[in-house]
Amino acid sequence: MGDIRVLLVEDHTMTRMGLSLVLSQAQGIELIAEAEDGQKGVELAKQLLPDVILMDIGLPVIDGIEATRIIKETGLSSKILMFTSRDSEDDVFASLASGADGYVMKGVTPEQLQNAIKAVNEGTAWLDPAIARLVLSNIQRQDRASAQANNGTDITKINAYGLTDRELDVLNLIVEGLTNVQIAERLVIAKATAKAHVHSILQKLYAENRTQATITALKERLV
Repeated sequence: MGDIRVLLVEDHTMTRMGLSLVLSQAQGIELIAEAEDGQKGVELAKQLLPDVILMDIGLPVIDGIEATRIIKETGLSSKILMFTSRDSEDDVFASLASGADGYVMKGVTPEQLQNAIKAVNEGTAWLDPAIARLVLSNIQRQDRASAQANNGTDITKINAYGLTDRELDVLNLIVEGLTNVQIAERLVIAKATAKAHVHSILQKLYAENRTQATITALKERLV
């Protein structure tokens, strides 16, 4: 397999230069182009068809969330990793809703960034630990509110998505961040079978990718 072809979309010059240096020194990763605004990022994505797009949120012309939505709606297979200093709930959930395949905070080490790029390229959900905590905190607040609304009764979500027992097993492993190959090994099934289960799960959860499936699984307490 060749190097992972990455498009960098970042408006701050110094940040972009630093990221360019990190990516150029990374094994298995090739930085193919850079864009300083969301519109140019969309145009380059369509022209170059990168494997992974490293996308900032606070971009001029159109922001990273809108750029992600446009790219995903065109049907490109590029994975999009949000790379930002923003950790507000609105930004996080808007990014995931737009189809982002992962969310990583600025300030991570070069190695962590490389791991995130490789993970989303392989189709694995990637959420920065700080973002995962934010998502879980949001879900816990919703649960507490539901319990209060029901006179303190604990409400357990049911499997309303029609997932089979085996698909629930696979969903648990998706949430753990396992790849299709790892899922197949863990459940002692063929890789093609694992891939088919993942595809079925995404369809039933109305999820665009594993990250959205993970969010739904946690929010609906399916795992």
